[in-house]
Amino acid sequence: MFISMLRSKLHQARVTGADLNYVGSIGIDSALLERAGMHPYERVLVVNLENGARFETYIIPEEAGSGAIRLNGAAARLANVGDRLIIMAFTLVEPPPPADWSPRVVALDEHNRPLPQGTGN
Repeated sequence: MFISMLRSKLHQARVTGADLNYVGSIGIDSALLERAGMHPYERVLVVNLENGARFETYIIPEEAGSGAIRLNGAAARLANVGDRLIIMAFTLVEPPPPADWSPRVVALDEHNRPLPQGTGN
């Protein structure tokens, strides 16, 4: 048996674009992916802080340093440019989880630049 644990998250990422006609996914700045320990084509859970919408999709990499957070396909209907998102990646672990388990959290400012560590949960 395994349990699903939060591995990493981007906290308060701002939507910078949306394309309803693109075939699925969320585009994320590659530098942010690396910092959060997330991977291209990994499944993520996304929560829109503005309207409560929750959805799963997969990551596609965007240009490093661009600050891009782009919703594509059906997900483009669930947020507007400027909305704040929490983007979460999970992993499976055997119980009990390690006592020192701690997900990697990258809190972002309004331009999708990382804030100093310890400023987001």
